[in-house]
Amino acid sequence: MPISATLRLDADRLPLLQGDGGYSRKSLREQASYYYSQPNFRSKGSITIDDKPVDVTGQAWLDREWSSQPLASDQSGWDWLSLHFKSGEKLMLYRMRQTDGNHYGSGKWVARDGTARTARLARHHHDTARPSPRSPVARSRPSWRIAIPRLALAIDCTPLNAKSWMGTNFPYWEGPISFAGSHSGLGYLEMTGY
Repeated sequence: MPISATLRLDADRLPLLQGDGGYSRKSLREQASYYYSQPNFRSKGSITIDDKPVDVTGQAWLDREWSSQPLASDQSGWDWLSLHFKSGEKLMLYRMRQTDGNHYGSGKWVARDGTARTARLARHHHDTARPSPRSPVARSRPSWRIAIPRLALAIDCTPLNAKSWMGTNFPYWEGPISFAGSHSGLGYLEMTGY
C-alpha cells in the first residue's frame, strides 16, 4: 500500500526552549541535552493512500534534541509525552527511569497565551506519571495515569493504535494517544527500554 503526504506547517509563535534556556537535565548528575520544541504548528495538506488523496488539517508538534551522552549505567530508559489540551494548553513531560526507582522527571506547561513554565515531577507532592498497573507495556496498549496537583491535572492516557510496539534491538513503544479526566485532548507517547 503506497502512502505519501504533503503537509504545510505554520506557527505564529517562536519555538519553546525546554529545560533551562534549552539545556534539559536528564538526571541529578551530568546527563543533559539541548532541546527545543515547536508545539504550535498548524498543519494542512493531503495524505495519499493507494493513489487516493485525502485533505487533512490539524495540530503538529516538532521536537529537536541532541546530546553527546548516552543513558547512564543506572538509567533503563525513558518515557516522553506531548499533550495538546482541548482547552488550548500544552504539556511536554518526560521521565528518565532509574534502576533504583528514583526516576528523574520534568517538562514544560504552556498556557493558552503561550507563556511556559517548568513542570517538574516532585515525588513529595504526590505527582505521578506512569503506566497504569493494570496495563503491561510491551506488545500491548499501555494506559498512563498522570496527576500533577499543582496544575490541577489528573488524566488517563490511552493509545489510539494497539500496534505501536517495536521489538527492535532497543525495544520501543511509540504512538498517538487520547486522554481524559480533569482535561481532555490528544497527544503522543514514547517509551523505551521496557
